[in-house]
Amino acid sequence: MMRPLRARLCLLALLALLSACGSDPEPARAVGEAYVAPERLSVRKALGPQEPVVATLRHGERVEILRRRRRFALVRAASGAQGWTDGKLLFTREQMEELRRLAAHAAALPSQGQATVYEALNLHSHPNRQAPTIMQLHEGDVVDVVAHRLEPRVPFAPDAPPPSVTDGIPADDWALVRTASGQAGWVLFARLVMRIPDEVAQYAEGRRITSYFSLGKVRDGDAVKHNWLWTSISEGRQPYQFDSVRVFVWSRRRHRYETAYIERNLRGYYPVRVQWEPTSEDATFSLVVEEKDGHKYRRTYGFRGYRVRLIGKEPWVEPSPPARVVAADAPIETSGSTWQERLRDLSRKFRSALLP
Repeated sequence: MMRPLRARLCLLALLALLSACGSDPEPARAVGEAYVAPERLSVRKALGPQEPVVATLRHGERVEILRRRRRFALVRAASGAQGWTDGKLLFTREQMEELRRLAAHAAALPSQGQATVYEALNLHSHPNRQAPTIMQLHEGDVVDVVAHRLEPRVPFAPDAPPPSVTDGIPADDWALVRTASGQAGWVLFARLVMRIPDEVAQYAEGRRITSYFSLGKVRDGDAVKHNWLWTSISEGRQPYQFDSVRVFVWSRRRHRYETAYIERNLRGYYPVRVQWEPTSEDATFSLVVEEKDGHKYRRTYGFRGYRVRLIGKEPWVEPSPPARVVAADAPIETSGSTWQERLRDLSRKFRSALLP
């Protein structure tokens, strides 16, 4: 009679011990995951701009979402720090993948010339002033310009396809740029200055230079000069990238740049392509131009000495841009129950087996 009672008392003591072990505070369960969109993101102890910052996260860092309140999210960083932030500054897994595809797409595009940043400039994930800022470019930074888009100035809506440009809606010129670190994003084109040498840029006559290329080197005594091709546009906010093309050559006789070829009234598009050999002053270049029949053609030109001539033309089909993928936040996949949960399950089993 005493043994069953003693056994029951021992089991009850074990249950008390298990309950005590499982009484430690349990970490909050994640309800989703996200990635930091801006270059830096402050996570605050509570909602409110004056609340203390508990962590500063960088672009691309993964966080767990613990709770949502309107547009805000309670997140937990990899360091364990927890705090509140604006949910609009978080990317989903799909949006981060879209950003990686944009960088891969930009890496495959030929540079249309380097540009200099003369004041702080935001690099956006999409061609929209309200789109998340991936990073900030600083004075003196140099980027490669690889693409251009004219986009209406409308509120940013990542879940909707980009609207078309229509009459009466203000629009902005956006350039897709590639940084030295391989990051890619969109900036306002008007805030960039192409890096063609000043002794050539002085002939722009108020036009915006949209691309430039060396067509080879010329030796003049001890000096080495380049022949240059540039494209320019007289008025911005156009769906095309240039309306004029011009070739400058270095005159050994006059020791200055002179125009060897000019063509105006074009509707030209990126990418402009150039080929030349370092040991030769000959080169070829090609332009995508919309002709009077409404179709686009890639015209190929030969450059030799001071002469430029058309040597070929073929239809051109614009390649598809990288896929735009926007999806709702996916739930976190958990690896199983916690040890506290397993202890509680074991405790319930003991109670059901021993208690009446």
